[in-house]
Amino acid sequence: MDMTQGVLFVHSAPRALCPHIEWAAGGAIGAQARFDWTPQPAAPGLVRAEVCWRAPAGSGARIASALRGWDSLRYEVTEEPSAGVDGGRWSHTPELGIYHAVTDSAGNILVPEDRIRSVMERASGDPIKLSTEMALALGEAWDEELDAFRHAGEGAPVRWLTKVG
Repeated sequence: MDMTQGVLFVHSAPRALCPHIEWAAGGAIGAQARFDWTPQPAAPGLVRAEVCWRAPAGSGARIASALRGWDSLRYEVTEEPSAGVDGGRWSHTPELGIYHAVTDSAGNILVPEDRIRSVMERASGDPIKLSTEMALALGEAWDEELDAFRHAGEGAPVRWLTKVG
């Protein structure tokens, strides 16, 4: 089984959810998890954590799915590409829900051909509608909402979470 790695960024969470997040993320890849939680300056009263992980390909989706449903969380999961498997990024905010994108080896979002064709069809030649639809395809609303939380976490401690066995 091909291994890959990625990062789980919990941008903001209520402190009461911390042990549940650790259990869910660790359980998604079969590892025991302990995160270094720090205050989230962009959201007083909430905490944040960054955890690097190494596990079989597809684990990014398992982690994102394990955290889905807790609407008070802001998080992102990244997975690097591995042999025969595209990379990915999953972003979640309470207001927007979850967004998934395929990524290349540099972390750039790849918009599939069928999605581009669908965007062009819905835009029907209207350049404003085309711009709006492409912004949605690229996850711009999620980036805009999460950006303040990303920068507030610069310099925070990072732990490694590795599948055992």
